[in-house]
Amino acid sequence: MAPATGTAGAPVRRLTVLYDAACSLCTHVRDWLLRQPRLVELDLVPAGSDEARRLLPGLDHAATLEEVTVVGDAGQVYRGAAAWIVVLWALRGHRALAHRLSTPAGARLARGAVLAAAKWRGGQRQWGGNGYRRADGWVYEPGLGWMYAGPGCADGTCATG
Repeated sequence: MAPATGTAGAPVRRLTVLYDAACSLCTHVRDWLLRQPRLVELDLVPAGSDEARRLLPGLDHAATLEEVTVVGDAGQVYRGAAAWIVVLWALRGHRALAHRLSTPAGARLARGAVLAAAKWRGGQRQWGGNGYRRADGWVYEPGLGWMYAGPGCADGTCATG
């Protein structure tokens, strides 16, 4: 995926990585990223969180819960395989791999890896895993089942119909 219009020539000095805080794979990768030496600073922010909405008010936050999203400091937006490639590019020990994955053949491999992770994540959602949030406000919590936690439900009371 190409960066946002008008940002193609802008240098990248910082990336905001939006991850699903309710996904064990996503939090594992977040923890791994925190331990990696970086060439570009990474801010790891839970997708759909108040912090994400405050930092990136123009972003479709519902979409960030469905597909990994990384935002550059000049407004560049990367999703899916491109997001993972740019994150690897930011890491000292993985920039060469990022360059290889940015080729047509490498991009197919990166896309396959992202699809495999999404499939695993989907299986965790389907079978309980560590919980699951949908963009429409429904939340699955193991042991409790499905609950609606949309806007205006923070106190546990929601208007229906």
